[in-house]
Amino acid sequence: MRRIELAYHLSTQDHAATPGGSPLRNPMMDVLQAIKNSGSISAAARELGFSYRHIWGQLKDWETELGQGLIFWERGQAARLTPFGEKLLAAERLAQARLGPQLESLRVELERAFAQVLAPEDDAQAVPTLRLYASHDHALTELVSHAAQPDSGKPLHLDVHFCGSVDAIRALNEGRCNIAGFHAQPFAGAGTATARTYRPLLKPGQHKIIGFARRTQGLIVAPGNPLRLRDIQDVARLQARFVNRALGTGTRLLLDELLARAGLLPLDIDGYDQIERSHASVALAVAGGTADVGLGTEYAARSARLDFVPLTDERYLLVGLKSTLDDPPTQRLLHCLRSRAWQQRMAALPGYQPDHCGEVAAMKRLLPWWG
Repeated sequence: MRRIELAYHLSTQDHAATPGGSPLRNPMMDVLQAIKNSGSISAAARELGFSYRHIWGQLKDWETELGQGLIFWERGQAARLTPFGEKLLAAERLAQARLGPQLESLRVELERAFAQVLAPEDDAQAVPTLRLYASHDHALTELVSHAAQPDSGKPLHLDVHFCGSVDAIRALNEGRCNIAGFHAQPFAGAGTATARTYRPLLKPGQHKIIGFARRTQGLIVAPGNPLRLRDIQDVARLQARFVNRALGTGTRLLLDELLARAGLLPLDIDGYDQIERSHASVALAVAGGTADVGLGTEYAARSARLDFVPLTDERYLLVGLKSTLDDPPTQRLLHCLRSRAWQQRMAALPGYQPDHCGEVAAMKRLLPWWG
């Protein structure tokens, strides 16, 4: 078995994910991804900022080291990956997607550690930290970078730990964080699983809801939607190979709501017990052919260059303690959320729109099933 060594580098550039990219960079995978995207070694070299000769030499060296071809070397033809190259890239991207929340948390922690050391001595304590447990969400990843920038007005370090929606609110109740992030369905009524799950965790006298975003969730399918899936009934009827999310996540809760509305049971879904840890890993399982369909965000589907069948626009919400709303870190978060710059940045993400962003509200204002 080949050994893996992890590395990272410091940059002055704002962190932003690119379609098909990954949080932990590897030169070989970057080259293979760029060739897959462009169909050209020269275009891949331009994208990565290297010469054609450099990329060509790297590919030859890697093929020699691995003992297998990575691309088809056909003069006059578009560059394409060999089956081995495709499998290698798919396996690495899927592994990274499964670890995406942990890798993002590690990146944020390293950034905070370096910020404390590299900041001028008189400013070392000037930027406060707010700990946030949340259901994994790409807009939150973008918010971490945006909030830390001086041009956001009042910089803030968001120490984000990604977990399921239910676990996030539990962490808030146990004092392990200042803010929790979760998502819920506008169509969920008072007697639904969504209401039964969240109601015992949310306490009107203690908590306040903070508006954040609307995001689109639906079926992530292969390009062209070969099975012509339109809804969860089609998934069950055609016995499409499904990939699910873990118990305690908001997306698992959404699936159970959709099944109940359709009069279906978990055993009607082929793959209900097949679990992936994030929206990105669901998308890459579909891209890699190990599943036909999964439930996830539009952003995850578009980033993996897959097709998407929208099913619902859900609310992604933050919840904090009423007693800490006036604390400086929370006020900085609200200031950032309400800014035009942040809302424009969020609106540029596929499948996202600001929704009461930064508005502090009672439960019944943003949770239609609360009353």
